[in-house]
Amino acid sequence: MDKKKVAVPLVCHGHSRPVVDLFYSPVTPDGFFLISASKDSSPMLRNGETGDWIGTFEGHKGAVWSCCLDTNALRAASGSADFSAKLWDALTGDELQSFEHKHIVRACAFSEDTHLLLTGGFEKILRIFDLNRPDAPPREVDNSPGSIRTVAWLHSDQTILSSCADIGGVRLWDIRSGKIVQTLETKSPVTSAEVSQDGRYITTADGSTVKFWDANHFGLVKSYDMPCNVESASLEPKFGNKFVAGGEDMWIHVFDFHTGEQIVFNQTRK
Repeated sequence: MDKKKVAVPLVCHGHSRPVVDLFYSPVTPDGFFLISASKDSSPMLRNGETGDWIGTFEGHKGAVWSCCLDTNALRAASGSADFSAKLWDALTGDELQSFEHKHIVRACAFSEDTHLLLTGGFEKILRIFDLNRPDAPPREVDNSPGSIRTVAWLHSDQTILSSCADIGGVRLWDIRSGKIVQTLETKSPVTSAEVSQDGRYITTADGSTVKFWDANHFGLVKSYDMPCNVESASLEPKFGNKFVAGGEDMWIHVFDFHTGEQIVFNQTRK
């Protein structure tokens, strides 16, 4: 029989429930890494180029909705339905700190200088924790128009991005005033929003669409329809020529940044 090439996902099996967040680390002397969050409560760290499993962060007691790595990929953070955000040692997998909240935590992000951790969730409050003083009360910004789904830092930690679970769009907050200064409009609620490692693009996922926005002028650069509903998308940091997307089918798929076509790996079927 003729052999036919098929598009297969990046080999990131291991999660037993849908993947809801993906995050690429910056390129480090040891390469770059990919961390994934799932409703199975166990974030996983992988080699960013091959998808090979490195380790699992164990300790959450509910679905993990968000995960990220700091600039040096030495620490990880995660936000969970168990009403906590956790800080992890990315080398050993040890839990370093647990920040308790009053409701589900849906989003977390390290500041560029790695000193701050931003969280958001069902409470409609943005919280900024000082990681140099982890026991100190966080700064709070409490005028989000809805339950917070995603957060990210922009412009050397002077701007915060956030989206809401039940309202479309991405909101840009001025960190000094704590006020919304601009909104990137989308038809569906945005389930993923991140800033590329080179600072050029904001990557968003809403419904079955992945969009790339200019991070300085905020115009829409590219928009791609995905084969299924997508919970998260992340732009590869080394060359910026591909991106990953994951969602309801529990796989992590790889796409060409310039064309939106799914990348075909060297696998055949009869």
